[in-house]
Amino acid sequence: MALQMPFTHGEDGIQGIPRGHLFGFIDLNNTWATYYMVLAVFVFGFALIWRTLHSPFGHTLNAIRDNEPRMISLGYRTERYKLVAFILSAGLSGLAGSTKTPVFQLASLTDVTWQMSGKVVLMTLLGGMGTLFGPVVGAAVVLSLENYLAVTRLPVPVVIGITFVVCVMLFRRGIVGELKHYLDRRKR
Repeated sequence: MALQMPFTHGEDGIQGIPRGHLFGFIDLNNTWATYYMVLAVFVFGFALIWRTLHSPFGHTLNAIRDNEPRMISLGYRTERYKLVAFILSAGLSGLAGSTKTPVFQLASLTDVTWQMSGKVVLMTLLGGMGTLFGPVVGAAVVLSLENYLAVTRLPVPVVIGITFVVCVMLFRRGIVGELKHYLDRRKR
């Protein structure tokens, strides 16, 4: 659909999207205003995830992840919990995507490819699945590598792939997961 629908402009994408004004009075053409808007959305999303994980709903999701048959036997409707988790995830992903468009003033076809989804999974695996800060650290690592490699003219996918393999071999829990495991072991 993204390639064929006339309003998406096909392979060219939607270019020259105006930034406009936030709430009618914050001019997003100002770089700092745009930066603070994205920062506020990030803090809101991060706080929402933290609050969800530390709520009874989040504890129920963890229990479903660990032992779904047991939760079903306790009377929980696990499919509803998983549906709500999926909706929250999709909403936060949409919110993140909606902050990308005004920053770059572009909605390109690369935003809907499988590589973009793979990059998000890669960020999560590198940082550490099951950790709150893992995807943030993973995103910082992947984006820093991409920016650095763009200047050095090294093949970006190859270097990121090698980095991923090394991290999987050395840090099975991800960077943050291994750090957390090390600190927990050191406390004991």
